Amino acid sequence: MAQPIERDRSGSERPSPESPGSHPSRRSPIDLVHLARQTAGDSQLETEVLGLLVIQIERVRPVIEAATEAERSRLAHALKGACRNLGAFRLADAAEGLEEAPCEPAAMAELLAELDRTGRFARGLIAR
Repeated sequence: MAQPIERDRSGSERPSPESPGSHPSRRSPIDLVHLARQTAGDSQLETEVLGLLVIQIERVRPVIEAATEAERSRLAHALKGACRNLGAFRLADAAEGLEEAPCEPAAMAELLAELDRTGRFARGLIAR
């Protein structure tokens, strides 16, 4: 069965997320099913990718908070792409919100909260 397609805020097509009940891995900060698919089930590679995500989160937070509007939008765009590739869809969506509204305090607050949540989750996975 083909996966439904939706358009994101920029008008680009992407697979529509299933309802949370039908795809429980989408409820967590990182979709582990998607991550496993992206890494071909290689647990060492998953750990390496998660470690890189943690580093990116730690580095981007202070930079994005101090950035100009244009820089903030560019940084949010780059973060969005990286997060979608590895299955951090909630963080990607928050980054997209900031990309589109780089001066909106609510968008910044949402991104910062999701950076914290995803970072904690990824560190916990690495520690296993």
